[in-house]
Amino acid sequence: MALEVNGQSIETDEEGYLINPEEWTEDIAKYLAEEEKVEMIEEHWKIIYFMRDYYTEHQVPVDVRFVTKYLINELGYGKKEAKKHLFELFPYGYVKQACKIAGMKRPRIWSTG
Repeated sequence: MALEVNGQSIETDEEGYLINPEEWTEDIAKYLAEEEKVEMIEEHWKIIYFMRDYYTEHQVPVDVRFVTKYLINELGYGKKEAKKHLFELFPYGYVKQACKIAGMKRPRIWSTG
């Protein structure tokens, strides 16, 4: 399958996850967020960029536990509050929405944190 974003054709799997995370752009994230009915605010973008930076450094999608830790350490949330807030921002789940919007491949096995 393919997405057409600003004249650029981007290959996706059957669920809409990017095949090549390196092709990700903010415009693609905005398109995917709209498809997922996620209205992006500043905290969404902070999480997405944290995920992208982690991917760039480690070449694997970041586990939800590390994103929760990021919310605790960088944005000042308590542990329970951080996980709850993450799922408020991405109500259909971290893998379903955050990973997709951040341009990650769909993880096969995933910890829910």
